[in-house]
Order: sequence, then structure tokens, then C-alpha cells
Amino acid sequence: MNQIQTWIVLTYGLLTVLIFIWGFYESIIKKNPFRETPYLFWAGIFVSGDTLTLGLFSIFFSFLSFYLKDWLLFLLTLSVFWTVRSLGETIYWLNQQFSSMIRNPPERLRGYRLLKNDSIWFVYQNFWQCLTVIFVIATIYLTNLWLKDF
Repeated sequence: MNQIQTWIVLTYGLLTVLIFIWGFYESIIKKNPFRETPYLFWAGIFVSGDTLTLGLFSIFFSFLSFYLKDWLLFLLTLSVFWTVRSLGETIYWLNQQFSSMIRNPPERLRGYRLLKNDSIWFVYQNFWQCLTVIFVIATIYLTNLWLKDF
């Protein structure tokens, strides 16, 4: 890893430590694991309770990548994570659309003002499907690069 890559991995790892501490406080101490966290979307954290598992996961893989000095491992782990996360979100939004139980009323979702009905759910499905495709391709590409290093 070069110096910039090292700083990125370390910064990511330290930032996720802070996020984990905040999430622990919000979820366990304040007993509010469902607080929405739109500012943590970039980390795949949608509610404060997500920080408890995803925070630890991010801390582990970023510091492992730092210890092994393996930039591609860091990128590959992020890519695989986003593949799995986006696939899970696609399934979630499919269930939301076709289930009688409504966990996310359409009028509370970003983008509702444009569509004005529950079609916002399939927009969310399509968004997550696109992310799944992007990260499957990125995973294949990064795996190829990573294996060339051996």
C-alpha cells in the first residue's frame, strides 16, 4: 500500500470506531436502535442499530487490511459487502412492495414527492439492484487484481 492508501484505510477504520461508539450509545444506552442515519448511508448503515454489527465488521476488515498492507483486500471486502448489502436491500424492498405489512409508508420515503404513490418502492428496488450489479462487477474485477498479486 502506498501512503495515501494507508491513510484512507486508517481513516476509514478510525471513523468506524467512532461510529460504533456512537451507535452503541444510541442503540444500547438510549434504547433507540431504529434511529435513521441518512448521513451514514455511505457505510451501509441505515439505522443506529446497524452500527453494532457493521461497525465491528468495518473495524475488523479495515485494520486487517492495514496490518496486511493490502489495499486490494480492503477494496475487495468493501465490494463484497456492498454486493451482499444491496442484494439484501433489493429483497427487502421487494417484500415491502408485495407484503400487507407496511414498515415504510411511501409518504415517508425520499423521492415520494416526485411519484406521489407507492411506486417509490420499486424505485428503491431498482436502485439496490443497480448497486448489486455494480458491486458484483467490482468484486470480480478486484478479485482478479488481488489474485494476480499472489
